Amino acid sequence: MEVLRRSSVFAAEIMDAFDRSPTDKELVAQAKALGREYVHARLLRAGLSWSAPERTSPAPGGRLAEVCTVLLRLGDELEQIRPSVYRNVARQLHISLQSEPVVTDAFLAVAGHIFSAGITWGKVVSLYSVAAGLAVDCVRQAQPAMVHALVDCLGEFVRKTLATWLRRRGGWTDVLKCVVSTDPGFRSHWLVATLCSFGRFLKAAFFLLLPER
Repeated sequence: MEVLRRSSVFAAEIMDAFDRSPTDKELVAQAKALGREYVHARLLRAGLSWSAPERTSPAPGGRLAEVCTVLLRLGDELEQIRPSVYRNVARQLHISLQSEPVVTDAFLAVAGHIFSAGITWGKVVSLYSVAAGLAVDCVRQAQPAMVHALVDCLGEFVRKTLATWLRRRGGWTDVLKCVVSTDPGFRSHWLVATLCSFGRFLKAAFFLLLPER
């Protein structure tokens, strides 16, 4: 009960930070909270479950819920454009899911490749989609503990690479400015233009950044 109480208090602090200029620590905590929600949604879509005691569902109508909804909708568009990129991610990277260092190193290598030429919201969405794709692979292969490691790894990457960029934009709520297309012919949408160069980024990351795997 005490763990759940502390988790609820922490979740309330995270949500409160969405309504003001967040610190780097808060941005990382928010990144992980969003990561848990993103992964949870993708696991549910795949018919899988995942136990995360620290996960607290965002309050309906709150800023965290808004940001999460937009990230997921943008992720839906992205995954429709490049469906094969975000499925069977572990197989594409030729990695085993039995070793946490192998999984987290692979994720960080791909993340570094995604942002090697700069930061955009499209790339941030891509990062979350890769994490979720790997999480689905982990749960399917009976390695649910790896999902927690991936979320922590995502938070660490945000701390080192994205926190300053996010802070300059006022935090995660800046993604709410992105227009989510409802047009079936959305191939001219901003997300396509942002990510058109990433059709083979997973294989590129494998060959260029993980030659020893």
